[in-house]
Amino acid sequence: MAFAGINYLGVVVAAVVGFIFGGIWYGVLGKTWMVALGKTEAEIKARRMEVAPMVITFVAMLVMAWMLAGLVGHFGAGEPTVRNGMIAGACVWLGFVITTQVANHAFQGQKRMLTVIDGGHWLGVLLIQGAAIGAIGL
Repeated sequence: MAFAGINYLGVVVAAVVGFIFGGIWYGVLGKTWMVALGKTEAEIKARRMEVAPMVITFVAMLVMAWMLAGLVGHFGAGEPTVRNGMIAGACVWLGFVITTQVANHAFQGQKRMLTVIDGGHWLGVLLIQGAAIGAIGL
């Protein structure tokens, strides 16, 4: 599926910066995240050698950036701005991402801190992606 007028360079840049943000976010909050997740450092390190989660995450970032660019494009000609991109990202996060995480984590019996950390990550990703899409334009 292709959306008319999307700048695919903007989509790729948004995916890359979102992916990098995730590395920084979990690098800083890694120990707190492990406690909230209920995993040991050894369990996490054993999975770091796997390539599949990284590939899946990057593909997810591409899809997310592509869809966000499509939404930002609906603002109209001349409206893809950093501000509007970030507003769109925040709205997507509030309406779809954090609501889904809160519900899933509640049924899974996960700690609230896990929801805060993971939810904060996705908010940051969507804000950064929205800013990148708005800055580069459609």
